[in-house]
Amino acid sequence: MEGTEAAGGRRLGQRLRDLHARDGLRVTEAEGMTLRKKGVARVDWRDPYHLAVTLSWPKFFAVLLVVELVINLSFASLYALAPGSVVNARPGSLSDVFFFSIETLATVGYGVMAPGTLYGHIVSAVEILCGMTLTAVFTGLIFVRFSRPKAKILFAENPVITTHNGKPALMVRVGNGRLSPLGDARAKVSVILLEQTEEGHTFWRSHELELVRASIPVFLLTWTVVHEITEASPLWGATPESLEDGDFRMLVSIEVRDQAIASMVCDVHTYGARDIAWRMRYVDAVSWREDNTRTVDMTKLSTVEPDGFSGDAPEQDGIGVRRQPVSS
Repeated sequence: MEGTEAAGGRRLGQRLRDLHARDGLRVTEAEGMTLRKKGVARVDWRDPYHLAVTLSWPKFFAVLLVVELVINLSFASLYALAPGSVVNARPGSLSDVFFFSIETLATVGYGVMAPGTLYGHIVSAVEILCGMTLTAVFTGLIFVRFSRPKAKILFAENPVITTHNGKPALMVRVGNGRLSPLGDARAKVSVILLEQTEEGHTFWRSHELELVRASIPVFLLTWTVVHEITEASPLWGATPESLEDGDFRMLVSIEVRDQAIASMVCDVHTYGARDIAWRMRYVDAVSWREDNTRTVDMTKLSTVEPDGFSGDAPEQDGIGVRRQPVSS
């Protein structure tokens, strides 16, 4: 029966992956989950602000350069349509009116070239208004990008499943990447599992895991988030094979208050089934010195070692099998 259920789970997972391939949904194991959506515009021009703040810095400055060139070329073409509209510009020289457009858009004006006709004055007046508006917009966007708060939360590369206080538990260790303490830290851990209804429909279901401690008042060094795997847990009886066949994903969300900027910041990390380290535990990253100074080595945040238990491996019989400590 167990073999039939495992085989059915593998077939179910394969059917969903085939469906994903047809519908354009791509799941990347390395980063946990990457979704490709259909029916949604890649760039929503009705929301340019969101586009501007989500672009990478190289793309952002590339967009600014393109906008600057397009606007200056447009106004330079307007000046070129009326020869003599710009004093001291060589007749037929697009480069002269182009650089005059740059000076006008930036409201610099070196005094060598200037509007020479009513038409030139009108075009330059419109360009000055555009230049002032663009300067304000670009300055605001750059300020927003620089001032946007960022969480410097460090996540262990692998969650572990081990024994904690005599019970199987799922653990994820996180670290405070700031030199200053963080306050009011809150953790949420959700797992997404592929499930099948009695009618035969397949869907992803999100389960929020109950944590031993979901919040701490002060986040100084490291914090190990623990979920005890009881019979009420969606992970009870799970094996590496069942999690992988069920397209398992785990999302860890950490929200803290950064006292330096007086703002709440949040970070989310995603893990897949292959990221879980079974029957392992985290190496202690905090040590005490003789002068009563506590030192944390963040390079050990992801370091794991065998948990020191023997018996039937949970990866064979499922989480929940009782194991006995190794006798010395």
